[in-house]
Amino acid sequence: MRAALWFVALFGVAVASALLAGGNQSTVTVFWSPYRVDLSLNLVLLVLVVLFVMLHLSWRAMSALFELPHQARRWRLQQKERAMHAALLDALSELWSGRYVRAVKSADKALALESLLASVRTADDPAPRHAHQLRAVSHLVAAESAHALRDRDTRVSHLQAIMAMNREASDELVEETMEAAYLAAARWSLSDRDAPEAARWLDGLRHGAARRMLALRMRLKAARLNKQHASALETARLLTKHGAFSDAAGQSLLRELAVASLNEAHDSAQLQRAWDALEVTERSQPDVVLHAAQRMLKLSGEAAAVMPWLTPLWNRMVQQPDSCTPAIRERVAQALARALVLLPADPEWLASIDRARQTYPRWVELQYLAGMVCWHHALWGKAQQMLEQAAPQLTHADMQRHAWRTLAQLAEQKEDTARAQLCWKRAAEVAA
Repeated sequence: MRAALWFVALFGVAVASALLAGGNQSTVTVFWSPYRVDLSLNLVLLVLVVLFVMLHLSWRAMSALFELPHQARRWRLQQKERAMHAALLDALSELWSGRYVRAVKSADKALALESLLASVRTADDPAPRHAHQLRAVSHLVAAESAHALRDRDTRVSHLQAIMAMNREASDELVEETMEAAYLAAARWSLSDRDAPEAARWLDGLRHGAARRMLALRMRLKAARLNKQHASALETARLLTKHGAFSDAAGQSLLRELAVASLNEAHDSAQLQRAWDALEVTERSQPDVVLHAAQRMLKLSGEAAAVMPWLTPLWNRMVQQPDSCTPAIRERVAQALARALVLLPADPEWLASIDRARQTYPRWVELQYLAGMVCWHHALWGKAQQMLEQAAPQLTHADMQRHAWRTLAQLAEQKEDTARAQLCWKRAAEVAA
């Protein structure tokens, strides 16, 4: 449609020109003393148009002629820019393919070309907007390759060059490259097993960058390497919340760090604060509860402080038998036996344990627990009966040894020397 309109307009102009030129009888008289020249108006108009076209073409030709040096200079700069970009791409591909020596050389070549371009540019040939970012990426690639080659001096020199660029320019693109440099420096410090240095680099990140998953993972590694388990636990909670781990891996990591934070306590007060700092889901994990109870009994022997921790675990084990593995049941029975023996006799706990033993008669650890509680309540006959049934079947060495020792003490109370010696012998064999 547009082409048809152009043809119609062209035909209209042609018709108008033909009518004007064909019926125009005007003349132009030029007086040049002593001459007089009469010219047709159409001829004059044609000559003027031809002169205008010739002058315009001459001007364009002169401009192009004088522009040739500038075009040649721009072409040379463009070739250098292409070589600079090609060198950086070569450095990246060589870094990813494991050719670290070549990657360093290509990155140095890109930096040399960038410096050359910066030195020869003028106001008429401004540098590309991404020149600073390209220089920073080249330094980063060279530093990464030097780290892989264990060339610490080269790595530090390139990293210092990036930091100097950060002080010179404040472009948004440069700042993003600076964040990449900070993360890379933190990763290099972790590789060198220097956790404080890695934490210092991570602390230099902006708030948004510091909460990225990559930064949080490195902060977690740094905290664990520096044995700052409380900080590591907090970071692991954030990573688990953001889905950085699978459910099983996240729970395992939180359990491990919770246990490690409890191990940092050196008295009962510190242990209680560490326990209170845990989240509800962490305090409900059997491994964490049992470790906290064992730690408290070891540090202070305060069984009263341990029972509120063990009671929910005991209720869950009895009411939901599939929720606890046999190993957990053994540890629960061992912890309860140790704690209840340190407390005054409690008939309610004795009745609860006896009901559980009758409900699950095949759980040998409940027989052991019932025997120890009966011994604590001075029910010697029932205690001997339970422990004699449990001792040969127990698989946990400490529980089996403790059962035989208790049976030996009961035999000594009855002055049954032969039975006592046999039980002491069995206990010694377990210890061996």
